[in-house]
Amino acid sequence: MQAIEAAKSIDWVAIRGDFPLLQRQVHGKSLVYLDSANTGQKPAAVIDAVDDFFRNHNANVSRAVHALGTEATEAYEGARSKLARFLNVRGDELVLCSGTTFALNLVAYSWALPRLEAGDAIVLTRMEHHANIVPWQLVAQRTGATIKVADIDADGALDLDHLYSLLTPEVRLLGVTHVSNVLGTVNPVREICREARRRGIVTVIDGSQAAPHRPLDVAAIGCDFYAITGHKMAGPTGTGVLWARREHLADMPPFLGGGEMIKEVRFEGTVFNDPPHKFEAGTPNIAGFIGLGAAVDYLSGLGMAAIDAREQALLAHATQALSEVPGLRIFGTPREKAAVISFLVEGAHAHDLATLLDLEGVAIRSGHHCAHPLMQHYGVPATCRASFAFYNTFEEIDAFVAALLKVRKLLL
Repeated sequence: MQAIEAAKSIDWVAIRGDFPLLQRQVHGKSLVYLDSANTGQKPAAVIDAVDDFFRNHNANVSRAVHALGTEATEAYEGARSKLARFLNVRGDELVLCSGTTFALNLVAYSWALPRLEAGDAIVLTRMEHHANIVPWQLVAQRTGATIKVADIDADGALDLDHLYSLLTPEVRLLGVTHVSNVLGTVNPVREICREARRRGIVTVIDGSQAAPHRPLDVAAIGCDFYAITGHKMAGPTGTGVLWARREHLADMPPFLGGGEMIKEVRFEGTVFNDPPHKFEAGTPNIAGFIGLGAAVDYLSGLGMAAIDAREQALLAHATQALSEVPGLRIFGTPREKAAVISFLVEGAHAHDLATLLDLEGVAIRSGHHCAHPLMQHYGVPATCRASFAFYNTFEEIDAFVAALLKVRKLLL
């Protein structure tokens, strides 16, 4: 209730003005951007932070004692501290990386590959993004481990009974998305991790679609690894975070070798840096992480609970409006859902719908959404996906539905 009241007290129209790109036109029409699950738009504060770094502070991190090097290092490590507070974890448990894909590959190659062997098993869910499928397939191929898949129910919610039945003694690792990028399903990751922990199973959570939209307390979730992507949460591309328990980081070998991840190098051998720095080889995306730090400040200033409440209101409005479109099918109607709607209109191809909507100034995603197994489950090659963020408006949703009704007539 407090979150709803907080959301009502915010001038969301004024907030929208913080995002320069949302002011532009496309094909002569005012842009209606409904593709935030793909990438989030950036507020001026983030753009300005990146610009300021390059104009006034540009230097490498952790390598120079001059003023610019000190400023760059402090700003970069400051972003790590901001992200730690955002996730409610310690800064020395956060590996800064290029995004969730890199983070999950880091776990796959540095934790799983040295440990798994023939006879072991990995459990994934039907709704996973390819980034939380392909790395485990590669590990399984090299170790002889097998992959088991937990299914979903008719509403697009994870079948927990089926999931728990798969958590047998040979299972070493469970990978699960916090929020489905296709269905919007919010999985009960805290409960899932508790059940896995009771069985001695390591848990890896893909938080890409959760971090931009809802309050997070990774410590309370109780997982072993949690990955997020910066560009979906109003930050620059090429940024992300892997959180891991300290004992895992201490035991895992480096994934990449080079500068910054070492203490001493001799031809006889190398002494690696302490975690998390031993996983951060080479010059990082300094400007990107400074921008991500600014994004965290911006989101935290609004309040993630208020953002969640605002987006739930947008989702309810859009769901009701789309229900009045003839022949429209929504994929995924779980009880707890993020502001994502995947849909098809009977007789129309997803790409045709998206292309014609673009001509009306409406940007949605069409395709398999990097979730081929989920598309195969539903027996479709692709869907359209409208995804909403706090900077969207009810008027934009009405414009989207009006445009959809218009293009439907052209196609049918």
